Amino acid sequence: MEASLKELAKLEKVTPLDGKGKYPSISDSISGLVDSLESLKEAGAIDPSQVLRIIEAKKKDIDEHQKEVYSAMSRLGKTLDKKFPVPLPSYPDLFSSDESRLALERTVALHLLRTGQFDAAETLLQESSITIPEEIRTQFQNLHRILRALQNQDITPALVWVQEHRTFLRERSSPLEFYLHRSQFMRLLLSSHPPNPVQAIAYAHTSLGPFFHEHDTEFKRLLACIAYLPLSRLQESPYADLAAPTLHRDLEPLFEKEYCASMGMSKQIPLSVVTQIGAAGSLARIEKGRRVLRETKNEWSQSNELPIEIPIPPENTYHSIFTCPVSKEQSTPENPPMMMTCGHVIARDSLQKLSKPGGQGGRVKCPYCPNEAPASLAVQMHF
Repeated sequence: MEASLKELAKLEKVTPLDGKGKYPSISDSISGLVDSLESLKEAGAIDPSQVLRIIEAKKKDIDEHQKEVYSAMSRLGKTLDKKFPVPLPSYPDLFSSDESRLALERTVALHLLRTGQFDAAETLLQESSITIPEEIRTQFQNLHRILRALQNQDITPALVWVQEHRTFLRERSSPLEFYLHRSQFMRLLLSSHPPNPVQAIAYAHTSLGPFFHEHDTEFKRLLACIAYLPLSRLQESPYADLAAPTLHRDLEPLFEKEYCASMGMSKQIPLSVVTQIGAAGSLARIEKGRRVLRETKNEWSQSNELPIEIPIPPENTYHSIFTCPVSKEQSTPENPPMMMTCGHVIARDSLQKLSKPGGQGGRVKCPYCPNEAPASLAVQMHF
């Protein structure tokens, strides 16, 4: 893609949006022509030959500009054709119905709001027939206001939100509030030259103290790192991670995750995930699989499965498929995977078939290790 990106950069140079390119834009050339003709008209002496020269000069500017634009577009098209020799597949219109179109527009609008592109989201909402509740729009604006504060090393807005949602965060066992105070403690500790830890210790006593029982190990590390001041010595100590910039930068994704969870949304942005998976080559692999099946006159009968393996990052794997190592069959809701006491997993049907009848109390001998335990102790797995 490097060659295509270079040609795209050249095209952007000859067609700048700000009109600061090598040649004036068409609209600027036409505006200049109109201004020149108006000035001649105001002068009262219109010379046809002079008017013709002005028009020819402006026409030459436009022709030269368009020639360079067409040349850049042609080179870009050739590099794209070379990079993608197989024509793009055609699919039926998936968004022809009003319901599907509204769903797509709502997905895009929520994406723009969640990523902080509020002007673009407002324009889309004005030009489409969808509506996003004002409460949701306000929540996203508040989210990005707090994220900007965290970028500027101000944890106060984040702490205010945390205190309002403390019950929710405790139910999730979230360490967000402790991490916010930890970040502030390290900033106070490293802010004085020469080192003066008095203010940081006082902050730890008032703000970090309530978290001692939940984060005792980390609490002790924060106080122990004081012995390795100043910063240059701390960076070479066993507590160097406490002086790393990531200690503060990691607060932003963690806060965004918890904030979106309080709104009932996933930690990942759905439209970004779909785009990344598709752009990473998944669509090309699926289309190649379709073409191979079509050429071999085969059909794929499973609508909820793919006929080929698609490499997807672990964080984007949501619906894993379990195949029983005994029966070689995929699990289903009626035949779910069951984990035995030894940790090995087989399908429920296989577990029942391996269960010993009679006086053995329904005991099962694991097919992969010497362990034997009652079938009733097996636990259903959820992927």
